[in-house]
Amino acid sequence: MTLRLCETFLRRSLRFSTIRELTTAPEHAPLYLRLSGCSVFGPQTVRKCLFHCTPASLVSSSAFLDTLQKGRAVVSDEGLCHHQPVSVPSDSGHQFSLLLKNPDQPENAKSLKVAIVGAPNAGKSTLINQLLGRKLFAVSEKVHTTRSRAVGVLTEDDTQIILLDTPGLTTPIKAKRHHLEESLLVDPFESIKEADLVVVLVDMSDKWTRNKLDYEVLKCLALNPDVPAILVLNKVDLLKNKTLLLDITAQLTEGVVNGKKIRIRGAEKPLEKLAAKRHSRHAEEPQSESTKDGLSQEGQDKDRLKALKSRRGWLLFKDVFMLSSIDREDVETLKKYLFDGAKPGQWQYHSEVLTDQGPEEMCINTIREKLLQHLPKEVPYSMTQQIEIWKESEDGVLDISIKLYVKKDTHMKMVIGPGGHLITRITQEAESDLMKIFLREVRLKISAKLKK
Repeated sequence: MTLRLCETFLRRSLRFSTIRELTTAPEHAPLYLRLSGCSVFGPQTVRKCLFHCTPASLVSSSAFLDTLQKGRAVVSDEGLCHHQPVSVPSDSGHQFSLLLKNPDQPENAKSLKVAIVGAPNAGKSTLINQLLGRKLFAVSEKVHTTRSRAVGVLTEDDTQIILLDTPGLTTPIKAKRHHLEESLLVDPFESIKEADLVVVLVDMSDKWTRNKLDYEVLKCLALNPDVPAILVLNKVDLLKNKTLLLDITAQLTEGVVNGKKIRIRGAEKPLEKLAAKRHSRHAEEPQSESTKDGLSQEGQDKDRLKALKSRRGWLLFKDVFMLSSIDREDVETLKKYLFDGAKPGQWQYHSEVLTDQGPEEMCINTIREKLLQHLPKEVPYSMTQQIEIWKESEDGVLDISIKLYVKKDTHMKMVIGPGGHLITRITQEAESDLMKIFLREVRLKISAKLKK
C-alpha cells in the first residue's frame, strides 16, 4: 500500500509517465538519468528547473543534491555537458574570480555574440531574462530601466551565447531629462561593433512608434552594415488587429528580407515601389562611393546618416520574428535560431557564469526597478542609492542595508507612503527578487534620506 501511494505521488508531482529503473551510484558519482521511452519533465517544466536534465544511465540522490547545490554539469551518454549555474554569487570577490576563470569549453566549441538593441521600453531585458530562463535583469514599464550595458551568458552543450543587454537608444536631451549617464549614449554603438548578430527589437503595442524604426536604431545599423541583423516584433500579443503585422513588417524592412522582395497582400503599392527603389540604390552604393574623389569616410558617414531621417526601415534584415517575450514557446523558437547560428569559436566565459554584473550592481538595479514600478513619472529617476551594509550574518543570512537619497521633501513622502507601507512593499519585493538571484536568504533594509 505504501509503495502504491509513493508511486501515485511521484506520478502527480513529477509527471512521470512510467518509472522503469532507478538505481544508486557512488556518493561522488556524476548525475546520470536514464529514461526508457519517456520524459521526466515536460518541455515547459524543464526550463523551470535549476539544471538541465539529459538522457543518461542512472541517478543517485546524493549526486542529485550535490548538483542542485553546486551547479555541476549534467553529463549524458554522449559525453556532452549541459551546464546550468544554480545562482549568481552574492560575494563580489567570488563573482570577479569566476569572470576571470578560464573557459571550460569542449573541443568543438561554438559561440555567438548577440547585441539586442531597440528604443527604450521595447522589452530587451525581458527577452534576455526569458532566453536565460531566469530573471537577472531589471524590468519595468517605464523607460531606461537599464542604465548600463550588461552581459547575459547562455551556455548549453558545446555552444555559448553572449547576450548584450544595451540601454534603450536615446538622444542627449532625453538622457538629461531622465538623469542618465553620458555613457548610455555610447554603449549600444560599442556593443554592435563587437557583435556577431544584432537583434532589433520593436514594441508592437506602441502605435506611435511601431511603423518606423527609431532614428538611433537606424544610425546603429547604418554605421555597422557588415554586422548581420534580424528584426524581432515584440509584444504581438498586445496587438488586437494581427493583420497589421504584415503591413508593419513591410514598412520596417522596406519590403526586403535577406536580399529578396517580400510580397505581402494588403501592403500599399507605393511602399513596394519605395522598397524597390531603395534596394536598387543600395546595390549601387559601393560603386558610386568608390568613385567619389576627395570625399572622406567621415563625410560619407554624415551623408548616410542625414539620409536616414527620411527612412522608415532597414532593408538588410536577414530574418523577421514575431513574438511575445513573455511566451516561452515564442522565445524558444528565437533561442533555437541563435544556437543554430553559432559559429566555431572560443568561449568568452566559464560555463558557470550567468552574467558579468556584480552582486551589488544587481541589488541596486533590482531596487531601481521597484522604484520605477511604484513611483510616479520622473520621481524615481532623481533618486540615488548607497550600499551601507553588505555582509553575511552569523545565522548565514545575507544582510543588506541601502540608503536611498531623495532630492525633494515631496518625493520623500511619496517613497515612504502612508504609514510607511510603500517603502515596506518595495523592500519586500526587492528582497524576494534578490533571494531568487542569489538562491539564499536575504535580509534587506531600505531607508530614505533627504539629500541636502
